[in-house]
Amino acid sequence: MSSLLLARNVRRAISVVGGGSGGTNALSGVRPVARRFVIDMSYSAHFMDFKGSSIPSSMKKLVVNKLSPNFREAVSVQTVTVPTPGDADLLVRNRFAGVNASDVNYAAGRYDRSVKPPFDIGFEGIGEVVGLGLSASSRYTVGDAVAYFGSSAFAEYTVVPAKESVPIPAVRPEFLTLLVSGATAHIALKRLGDLAKGETVLVTAAAGGTGQFAVQFAKQAGCHVIGTCSSDEKAGFLKSIGCDRPINYTTEDLAKTLKKEYPQGVDVVYESVGGSVLEVAVNSLANKGRLIVIGFISGYQSASGIPDFRGSTLPVKLLQKSASMRGFMLLHFVSDYREAMGSMMQMFAKGKLVCEVDHGDLAQEGRFVGLESVFRAVDYMYAGKNLGKVVVEVFPPPVSNSVTPACKAAPFNRRRRKSETHQAKAGVQPQCRKSTKDSGHVPM
Repeated sequence: MSSLLLARNVRRAISVVGGGSGGTNALSGVRPVARRFVIDMSYSAHFMDFKGSSIPSSMKKLVVNKLSPNFREAVSVQTVTVPTPGDADLLVRNRFAGVNASDVNYAAGRYDRSVKPPFDIGFEGIGEVVGLGLSASSRYTVGDAVAYFGSSAFAEYTVVPAKESVPIPAVRPEFLTLLVSGATAHIALKRLGDLAKGETVLVTAAAGGTGQFAVQFAKQAGCHVIGTCSSDEKAGFLKSIGCDRPINYTTEDLAKTLKKEYPQGVDVVYESVGGSVLEVAVNSLANKGRLIVIGFISGYQSASGIPDFRGSTLPVKLLQKSASMRGFMLLHFVSDYREAMGSMMQMFAKGKLVCEVDHGDLAQEGRFVGLESVFRAVDYMYAGKNLGKVVVEVFPPPVSNSVTPACKAAPFNRRRRKSETHQAKAGVQPQCRKSTKDSGHVPM
């Protein structure tokens, strides 16, 4: 798939929900405080020192210099001039950038073989507007919090077209998780899963960036949810967000467990691993079962990018059960994006949606801070160590964020007391509670 086509379609989705200061937007789900529409001409003085805001003349960013599925081999940190926004653009100081499994595919050039290095990388970011063009200033102002999709989020500063930016209530990593990971789960399960109350849903990699949302949306639909994970800690987290049967595949045989405990099979599978896990999922489908493939991370770091799959008997297995197997790519469901984002933001604001972020606090070299830590973050995710969405903090917060949802489910503290962990494993649901941490640092 062409990387240009990918970016264009994703940006179409953003433009559907994009807005600016004032009015109601689908992402926030609430009406922000009214602003004055001030035309800010000070951008013309150049961004080397925007009103003393200490915008530097140079910055760091990640660049793909060689096509390779080995991220460290393909990508390097470079120092370049801070870009200047055009008339309809925003200059965003990136606070957080999301790490995705597809970053490896992008660095390997798999989305468009005609594109040659060097090129930028990084699909999603959030931060503050620190400069803008004249036309853009009719909708945004300096200090606004925005989120965006693109191909250059792994940078300290990024120029983003105003029409492709999404205003958010505050610069918090929770909002970053919804842009791709949350939207993928929400739309895929609604459009392809056709969930019905009482059905059984299997979510693979359930404690990951998108799996956590699939678990919650399936549970909200009244389904019995099974989630695969790789540790007892992750199993405890899955219990805390409503998963009925976490399966730690390092201590339990997935195929045998499903066959024994769910002899009639599972009605829906939300699958992102591929390979042998996909084979188990196919064999575990119930009559009229629906299997949704949203990825196959187990093969991304290989030369081909595709994991081994014994699929010669797949047509027979699907036929015998009147089952179906469908792929899902978010860019093909642009028309559903606005509703999905509005729904998720309302749930988050009401404390009905957990957005778990893994900042790498338990990683060997510590928290993912600064662009250099993106390499560690990618390794960490592919090693299966993450719990929730992997996020890198590009810049520390300039000021304390004052706009927060009234109530949200507190983040799963990976260092929390054993008693709380045991409660989660026992199925005790957490109450809606406010975090006491600074909003700019609350793990998602």
